[in-house]
Amino acid sequence: METNYIRYNFESSLSRIDEILNADNKSYQEVDSIPCRSRLTHTNGFYVNCTAVFVDIRDSSKLPQRHNRPVLAKIYRSFISEVVAIFNGDENCREVNVQGDCVWAVFDTPTPEDISGVLFNCARVNSFINILNFKLQKKTYQGFKVGIGVDYGRALMIKAGYKGSRINELVWMGDVVNQACNLCSCGNKVFDYPIVISTIVYDKLCMTEGQWAEWFTHDVCCHGCYYGDVSYRDMNIWLRNQQ
Repeated sequence: METNYIRYNFESSLSRIDEILNADNKSYQEVDSIPCRSRLTHTNGFYVNCTAVFVDIRDSSKLPQRHNRPVLAKIYRSFISEVVAIFNGDENCREVNVQGDCVWAVFDTPTPEDISGVLFNCARVNSFINILNFKLQKKTYQGFKVGIGVDYGRALMIKAGYKGSRINELVWMGDVVNQACNLCSCGNKVFDYPIVISTIVYDKLCMTEGQWAEWFTHDVCCHGCYYGDVSYRDMNIWLRNQQ
């Protein structure tokens, strides 16, 4: 959030805190679909069903050892630009965030078919990483792997920030966000596959007409998830034709 200097006032601070803490608990509504963010204030919130996706670069701390800063900036910009573009191309995507070398998004997915659409986006991201690595190698730059984690569940959607300053941010809290992040950390690390999804996501995918059951493997050990290497055919064909 970009700042816009306003001198701190202790009395105003106390007033803001009391307003937040004294807000009626009923102002936090449970809804099945993600509402328009314009309905959010500094004293309300919504519990929503959603799908969270995290995409994170593996061993990103090693990249600065291999590349100078201009090259590093090009790699990160290419990665972030197109992962954001892929997610933003889904009409059900409600939020995209960038945190360092991680891109994560929240999707409104009331039906199993909507969740299937999210996984197609993950397949696009997977194919895009292969294409980006191909282009990086042509310039003798070091390629990289990513982890992609997906979970479905309820999240608390609130508007947080400094009331009256226009310094505000939409914040998503809940197990669905944390679990998607944890699953992401398993991709191309715990498993030799990039995409890791929760059991509930897998079960909902199996309600659709796709071949998802054939594309993911159940982790029978301790993580209680499914992993796979699903990619996007048209993008794969382009890459094969270039190689």
